[in-house]
Amino acid sequence: MLDWTDRHCRMFHRQITRHTWLYTEMVTTGALLYGDVARHLNFNGEEHPVALQLGGSEPADLAKSAKLGEQWGYDEINLNCGCPSERVQKGAFGACLMAEPQLVADCVKAMRDAVAIDVTVKHRIGIDQVESYEFVRDFVGTIAEAGCQTFIVHARNAILKGLSPKENREIPPLKPDYAYRLKRDFPQLEIIINGGIKTLDDIDAHLRQVDGVMIGREAYHNPYLMAAFDARYYGDAAPVKSRAEVLQAMLPYIREQLALYGKTAGKNEPGGGLKLNSITRHMLGLMAGMPGARAFRQTLSDAKKLAAGDPALLMEAFTRTQPLAA
Repeated sequence: MLDWTDRHCRMFHRQITRHTWLYTEMVTTGALLYGDVARHLNFNGEEHPVALQLGGSEPADLAKSAKLGEQWGYDEINLNCGCPSERVQKGAFGACLMAEPQLVADCVKAMRDAVAIDVTVKHRIGIDQVESYEFVRDFVGTIAEAGCQTFIVHARNAILKGLSPKENREIPPLKPDYAYRLKRDFPQLEIIINGGIKTLDDIDAHLRQVDGVMIGREAYHNPYLMAAFDARYYGDAAPVKSRAEVLQAMLPYIREQLALYGKTAGKNEPGGGLKLNSITRHMLGLMAGMPGARAFRQTLSDAKKLAAGDPALLMEAFTRTQPLAA
């Protein structure tokens, strides 16, 4: 999710779940081929397994970008064919690519020829007023012929004109049965469903029909939901970290990052260097649904405290929740 799932967010999420696959923000081929590669691809080794999501529509450029991703150590390359924003459309990629399945197939083949890691595709079920199941079925079938084995299906249409990206996540109706039908029609493929999934019960219901579930905004706004994932879906019986332990686990990382990039602009951090808020902003939802959640958010959002740049603010924020939780 653009501007959300950066490397700091992913490092935070990794403290909650050891096994869940994490995905980068969408990175355009232009940013990698003509920009600062390290800024876009640098990540912490603890993030594995982690996938690089690319945005682009030129097979050769995507192949070069995928190779860069492999060289930097990513575990998967994912091609975004689902983003509906007009900015992305102007670059001729994202959801508008669903109108050109053969081009997407050519892109997938070029990337698969360039790397040894998995190449996957994330897409919608239709664009604009095209709502027939046959449209997405034929799209998946064409891309599968190019060798793609994994499809992440955001189970609603993308409206390319007239709706904002936020509205595109809310107004077009969810049609999970389309993803279920894809799994029935292509049993040999891995079909992962995405869109509007908020609870463990939701996940369990989908997993009876498809191979996997991707969670976006709920994982961001209510990240501790993921604390149940390792035992429930990966068979890992290791103790689950408490919220306080998650915060404690982040402290060494935050101190390290501030020491590396906090005083001046580094090549991996634009502008005036890394600020504490660049990391803590991703952690505001950790106490979602708990007594004291508001006090936690207020403390972590205090501009004066953030300006001091002291990572101990995390534990101060948590301490403020305790009288309210008692």
